[in-house]
Amino acid sequence: MIPAVIDLDHNAGSPLRPEARAAMLAALDAGGNASAVHGRGRAAKARLEDARDALAAACGVGADRVVFTAGGTEADALALHGRRVAASAVEHPAVLAQPGVVATVPVDAAGRVRVDAVAGTVTASGADTVAVMAANNETGVIQPLADVRAALPVGVRLHVDAVQAPGRLDLAGIVAGADTVALSAHKLGGPAGVGAVALGPGIEPLALVRGGGHERGRRGGTENLPGVAGFAAALGATVAAAEDAGLGALRDRLEAGLRDLVPELVVFGAAAPRLANTLAVSAPGWRAETLVMAFDLAGVAVSSGAACSSGRVRTSHVLEAMGARDELIDGMIRFSLGWTSEVGDIERALAAMAPILRRRRAA
Repeated sequence: MIPAVIDLDHNAGSPLRPEARAAMLAALDAGGNASAVHGRGRAAKARLEDARDALAAACGVGADRVVFTAGGTEADALALHGRRVAASAVEHPAVLAQPGVVATVPVDAAGRVRVDAVAGTVTASGADTVAVMAANNETGVIQPLADVRAALPVGVRLHVDAVQAPGRLDLAGIVAGADTVALSAHKLGGPAGVGAVALGPGIEPLALVRGGGHERGRRGGTENLPGVAGFAAALGATVAAAEDAGLGALRDRLEAGLRDLVPELVVFGAAAPRLANTLAVSAPGWRAETLVMAFDLAGVAVSSGAACSSGRVRTSHVLEAMGARDELIDGMIRFSLGWTSEVGDIERALAAMAPILRRRRAA
């Protein structure tokens, strides 16, 4: 019998919450196009707006400030479309790959944005927007958004990729301090392929997808009603659960157990505030590819950092920006916990690590 997989890769995508599944099934069964004027269409529209209201409430904004997208990547793209962007060097590729990125803001060795470099980078590049994520998806390092905001020249926007924030950080506080904020459903137990942008007062994005009057003309195309219903339900469950304290205790137990097994362990971002659910580690001689595959064979899902579309293990630009040594970058693996995590998962991961290390040392 194949044992159940222990999911310690929630930052890549958290398993679907039962609340999200129920909301999606109800929306699928009801059907309807939210743009249609007949009764079924009006019912679909009501369901769509209920979901929008729920996201808006969690973000602390009016419902007219929420735009649904097809995921966090599109949310970042919509927010940054047509802008000249100075992005932190540790941003997700969804930000760094945007054509408007004209400069990067350096980070320190702990992975936090160099606030003292923000204004100079903006002035030198002519950027009209600075992009700094709420917390890094690889290391969990929390960024000093309030300090970044205070350092911005007048008239320069702040965009925040807050994909990893819901349930872990003060989402409404993040939105209040930014001009645009990107969110994604599947990072918090909602369905994949659904995201949103929260807009600050007076901010109007330049549409990426045109057609019809969907999303107040900001994003053309019939809305993914089951997806947004699942998104709203997952976000509500995430906020209500308040899992941070429990996840922090589990993360610390995992870190302590790994240090017992590997005295030379390096914990990335340890000198900075980190998300309670994230642990990125390495040690001399480790190879991320080997470790990820070995854990997989043991029934434990971990990653080497950000998930990429090809499924390959790639060098971390985040750790490069932090100035980490190449041998440590090559061996970095990330454990990220979520709503399914429990003590037994940590014990199983540590039990799997011991023979992996013995085999590596023997080799």
